[in-house]
Amino acid sequence: MNIQTLLLPLIMAAIINGTPLLFGTVGEILSEKAGNLNLGVEGMMYMGGAMGLGAAFYYESLAGTSANGIAAVALALLFSFLGGAAGALIYSFVTITLRANQNVTGLALAIFGTGAGQFIGEYMRVTSGGYVSISLELKTFFENSPFPAFLQDIPVLGPLLFGHNIFVYIGVALAVSMSLFLNRSRAGLCLRAVGESPATADAAGVNVTRYKYLATVIGGGISAIGGMVYITTIAGSVWNHEGLSGEGWLAVALVIFCLWRPLNALWGSVLFGALMILYLRLQLPFIPDQLYKILPYVVTVIVLILTSLRSSKDKQPPASLGAAYFREER
Repeated sequence: MNIQTLLLPLIMAAIINGTPLLFGTVGEILSEKAGNLNLGVEGMMYMGGAMGLGAAFYYESLAGTSANGIAAVALALLFSFLGGAAGALIYSFVTITLRANQNVTGLALAIFGTGAGQFIGEYMRVTSGGYVSISLELKTFFENSPFPAFLQDIPVLGPLLFGHNIFVYIGVALAVSMSLFLNRSRAGLCLRAVGESPATADAAGVNVTRYKYLATVIGGGISAIGGMVYITTIAGSVWNHEGLSGEGWLAVALVIFCLWRPLNALWGSVLFGALMILYLRLQLPFIPDQLYKILPYVVTVIVLILTSLRSSKDKQPPASLGAAYFREER
């Protein structure tokens, strides 16, 4: 009874709030494994949130009562991915082709993407009469579990395993697939080689530029899906130009916390999700809410310090992370 009334609701809420972070983290891990430190995750998630919600909103406006929930979810996934991929492509061109500073470019993308996402969202809001949302019927496809009720009604395990929205299961499958790709496939090993030593990979015949572009663009698209998931699940499928509230920066911190491992992002995102809502579940009068909200960053700093004190190579970032590759210097 105690589990059902106290712990279970906290875990369920942590999973829901951690799912957008899971997408943002897995996408950024892919980018950083190729040596590209893309700090523009916040901007890409804004673009993904606006374009994903817009795709579902305009699809329903055109289809009317014949709108299909599965089609709406698919369109939201597609357009949010394209929004983030477009932002990551700009970043890739500036940092890989023009060899600009990655930190500065990433921060610029965060500002640009946030502005672009807010512009798209506000444009939809103004042109639609001041309110952008999808119907309650379509919301059920975004917010409710895809599993039948008898599975969800199993005590304790039912809600934990089968009671989440579809994006939770997509995120888990994505993290597992990403881990297998990076550790078991030839392309994944080549990608990691590019992130560790692009000169060595280049000498071995690996196309460094291609791997960097693909990893960064695909990673940006995956991160942007997290913005769409946040808007369509946590924010109730209603556009709010300040709705994401720093999710992208938390995802960047979570990459460090997870030690650049996609599987660690599964439990790390749930932990960060719990820390984000802890002030709503465990209210102590002598602790301000602001201190609760910085807990994920405090935990990340502690993990970073402990990691730096250890010499284990597998717990360090890719060796060429943040550095431009000049082939003529090879």
